[in-house]
Amino acid sequence: MTASAAHDHETITVHVPLTFPRRGGRKQIVLPDGTSSWAPPRARVDNTIVKAIARGFRWRKLLETGVHATVEDIAAAEKINASYVSRVLRLTLLAPATVEAILDGRQGPDVTLAMLMRPFPVEWEKQRLQLGEV
Repeated sequence: MTASAAHDHETITVHVPLTFPRRGGRKQIVLPDGTSSWAPPRARVDNTIVKAIARGFRWRKLLETGVHATVEDIAAAEKINASYVSRVLRLTLLAPATVEAILDGRQGPDVTLAMLMRPFPVEWEKQRLQLGEV
């Protein structure tokens, strides 16, 4: 932060460097020291991730109960790509603590659906290390 006085000795101009990164579609102020704000962080439920996890569990149930026999059957019924169905189904392998944190909005700011759609370890401890403390 810098301050400078104008020539009339009554005006002070203060410059505070700020950034406005997007977090879940919203802008968030990040102060120069890297903190987000002076208030405690609010829970940030990412509905996109929550819907994808719910969809994955629904599809898994359809496979387990025999309603659909394959990922391709689900993809055809939903009119979407089988690759997408596979990636969403993989979300059912997330550790229960991770799913609970996401549902409560306690996941880190770096945890996004795009990040979760990439391959991750099935071992829960390795997930925790890869995804960070959720």
